[in-house]
Amino acid sequence: MTDPVADSPRVSRDPPALVFVNTAAGGRHGCVCALRIQNLFRELRFPAEFLVTKNSEELQSNVRQAIANKCKLLLAMGGDGTFQGLANAAFGEDVVLGILPAGGGNDFAAALGLPGDPVIAARAVAGGQPRWVDLVRVNTADGRSRLYVGGGGVGLDAEAARYASGAFRRLPGRSRYIASALRALAGYVPIEVRIEFMEPDLGPIEAKALLAGVLNAPTYGAGLRFAPEAQIDDGLLDVVLIEDLSTFEVLALLPRLIFSGEPRTSRVRRWRARRVRLRTRKPTLFHGDGEILGTTPVEIEVVSRAVQVLAPART
Repeated sequence: MTDPVADSPRVSRDPPALVFVNTAAGGRHGCVCALRIQNLFRELRFPAEFLVTKNSEELQSNVRQAIANKCKLLLAMGGDGTFQGLANAAFGEDVVLGILPAGGGNDFAAALGLPGDPVIAARAVAGGQPRWVDLVRVNTADGRSRLYVGGGGVGLDAEAARYASGAFRRLPGRSRYIASALRALAGYVPIEVRIEFMEPDLGPIEAKALLAGVLNAPTYGAGLRFAPEAQIDDGLLDVVLIEDLSTFEVLALLPRLIFSGEPRTSRVRRWRARRVRLRTRKPTLFHGDGEILGTTPVEIEVVSRAVQVLAPART
């Protein structure tokens, strides 16, 4: 029998890999999974130490300390927001990252080809290969700059993200985002948005919209396929606009989202670009990976080959 760890390309494991466990992402289930992954890594002879973190600030501080201590392999156990914190702290450093999907939204892990079960994914990561992937940089109206990994945007999804990280944070997976979207819909007002592309062949777009998203991965919101052609290593952003819908039309759309994950409506428009600006008539929340990052106007650009991440071998 082959050893998936021994057969994988060499990634320094001296010192051992460090796994940052976000207890807020998976709750009790996440803690149980962490113990199972510890046992699996021992079985695979994959040296790793586990460190529990309570929030993004603590995670990023610990990541920077680990890098200062010459750790070369850093894994995040949580959702896309947890990996976002890891990626921001490690960006520009000579390290390899990994993700063990155990959060409410695991869209970036899915784009890497990882299974949804965190323990099965851990086996794939242990035998994985380093792969260069893109990230997305957003500069917000208040002068802040932040990287996100999967998807972000303004409109109903940003309002839903606000509820998903608050009142509905304990709901699992896609149900968290559907419940949050329904709550956001109660106070829904369409946004007046202007999308400005930096590419000379794409003129500005102005519309009343349900949402405007800028994606790196094909899905966000726990599997909603807003940009099915998106790839995390193509050097491009996938820009998605869902034009204004009535409350009745949104309610009719939600069952399709729940069962197929796809926004099947003629009111969806898509473009591909490297850099865009989003402006709104009024300052509007912008989220990345379900985390509120600031308000409009925002400038968003792809950062090609930003970090190396352990992923299953591509066939």
